[in-house]
Amino acid sequence: MNDPIQPLIQHTPADSGNVSIPALRVLSEITTSLSTDANVEQLLGRFLTTMIRLAGAQAGAVRVITDDRTHLRLIGSVGLPPDLVEHEHLVSVDCGVCGKAAREVTVSTWSNVAFCKRQAGDAYFSGTCNSVVAVPLMHKNQVMGVYNLFMAEGQSVPEDVRLLFRSISEHLGIALENARLTRENMRISLMNERQMLANQIHDSLAQTLAYAKMRLTVLSDAMRHEDYPKAVRYLGDVEEAVDLAYADLRDLITQYRDRINPRGLVPAIQELAKSFRKKASADVDFLNLVQDVNLSPDEEIQVFHIIQESLYNIAKHARARHVVITFDLENGQYIVNVADDGVGVQKKKDESSTMGKSFGLTIMRERAAKLDGRLSVESRPAGGTVVRLVFPQRAASHQNSEQTA
Repeated sequence: MNDPIQPLIQHTPADSGNVSIPALRVLSEITTSLSTDANVEQLLGRFLTTMIRLAGAQAGAVRVITDDRTHLRLIGSVGLPPDLVEHEHLVSVDCGVCGKAAREVTVSTWSNVAFCKRQAGDAYFSGTCNSVVAVPLMHKNQVMGVYNLFMAEGQSVPEDVRLLFRSISEHLGIALENARLTRENMRISLMNERQMLANQIHDSLAQTLAYAKMRLTVLSDAMRHEDYPKAVRYLGDVEEAVDLAYADLRDLITQYRDRINPRGLVPAIQELAKSFRKKASADVDFLNLVQDVNLSPDEEIQVFHIIQESLYNIAKHARARHVVITFDLENGQYIVNVADDGVGVQKKKDESSTMGKSFGLTIMRERAAKLDGRLSVESRPAGGTVVRLVFPQRAASHQNSEQTA
């Protein structure tokens, strides 16, 4: 991609007095790009050409600090020899000028490039570069990355350009920190989802298979003693367990294949209700009483899966004919109810029919905890069960709804 502000910046040391209006355009372009570009590293690489032009440099490179803060990783370069780029792809934070720059908190110039000459060879640094200008990318006095601008002999960066670099440094430093936090949150969410899936497999499918394995042992013993009545009974137990395991596996695959509608939670629940009508042959009503559902994507996923698990338990255990899903907002609290007219909460006598529901409730309560909410399951006086989720509205969306009102 071409330099995003090439027509706006034509700055050299000779015309440094005319940089104020283009400088504002540079900051405006960066601000706009931060709100539209998903890949911050590509954004940093794109603006490297602009940084070189503003400084009047011969070449440049942009690096980011690795998550463990032990190395600097090269993500973009302009005007550097390919062998140097390959050699400098990953350097220690203590390495030469780059390492020093990563420990600085202001725009700085380094004239002693002797170490760089030894590392990269005299050919480039003797003929093209005699000093390095470092523009650290800062967030709360912590360096997140650095622009290195390689200057020819006698060149210097004007003071007004240095001031512009400081503003750019703050904007891009915040962008790097936000990208790091996004990656961290994605890792945590992925680990949590995998843990939930592992728990669900262990407490449903694994337990059923363990039961089948025990029954195979006693079946083998009955066959060895030629006790055919017991053998027939144990064989029936094994067949029933295998059928149940197969059904559990199909249900797990179905649940994790279901994806939330990209249009948001309400359309996703509507699709879920429609799908449930076909699978369970039951009437389903969805009553959305919230005019403006304002949830984060993670909150939507948790609510969606709680409703999905509730419907799954109803289909498997409740033998319901009618289900009502309601979504409401009262006094800053979202309220989700999934009510059915089925057999209600089963007693612990029938362990085979309650094991799946009990585990499903555990998963649902874990999801409710992620919402800082609470989940309850109660029998209805008229028969059936109601699953109730209550969780707080986010502060920002709560303020927005008050201002709208």
